[in-house]
Amino acid sequence: MGASGWEYVTPYEGSVEASLAALHARVFAEDYGADDTYETLDDLWDDEEFMGEEGTHSILDIQRVVYTSAPPESSNFVDYGTLRPIKPDRVRHHFGTERPTPAQFESLLAEARASSRQPRSGDSLLAEPHMRWTGLYVLLYEADGAPEPSHVGIFGYSGD
Repeated sequence: MGASGWEYVTPYEGSVEASLAALHARVFAEDYGADDTYETLDDLWDDEEFMGEEGTHSILDIQRVVYTSAPPESSNFVDYGTLRPIKPDRVRHHFGTERPTPAQFESLLAEARASSRQPRSGDSLLAEPHMRWTGLYVLLYEADGAPEPSHVGIFGYSGD
C-alpha cells in the first residue's frame, strides 16, 4: 500500500496523553463511526492481522506517548506505535522559537508540502520523523511566550 503521512493539530487537554486520547476518539469516530467492523478503538487495536499488515495510515496507528526525543530504532519492537517529542533544538531550528503557534506549525507543513515532490525529505519539518509507524509532536502556544500550551501538533507516517 505504501507509506502515508499524517498531520494533526489538536487541542491540548492538559497532557500529551490526554490530547492523543481525544484525537484518537475523534479520528476513530470519523473513520469508523459509521462502520460496524470495529465498535471501539480497542477492537481495532486488537485486530493484530489488520494492524500488523495494513494499519489505518492515520494517528490510530500510534498507541502511546514516550518522553524521549531520541530517535526510534527499527530493531526495537517497542518503538513502533509511539509518539515522541521533537528535540528542543529542532523546534528552535524549524520555528525560531521554543513556543511555536498553531499557525506557525500549519505554515511549516504547507511549506514542506509545496517545496518539493517529496516533502518528507531534506530539512523540512516533515523530514523529522525517523521511522515509519511512529510520530512526533510539538507543543503549540496561542502566542509566543504564552505560559501554557493550547494545542499539540502531531505528525508522522505509517505504511511500508
